[in-house]
Amino acid sequence: MYQSEITRFLAELKQKNPRLEQSQREGRALLWDRPQDADTARRNRESRIAPQAYVYYPKDFT
Repeated sequence: MYQSEITRFLAELKQKNPRLEQSQREGRALLWDRPQDADTARRNRESRIAPQAYVYYPKDFT
């Protein structure tokens, strides 16, 4: 069965370091898998300011 060079490389890498996938999951959990607070998300949505229609012509502040 054909295996690409990348597939062989990844299989060899995982074979050399069997804990690789687990450490990747742990790293993801540190940065991305966070509990979400519905109240904070709602306040963030409500506090957004709409962007200008065309940013190259600033509003006249006179």
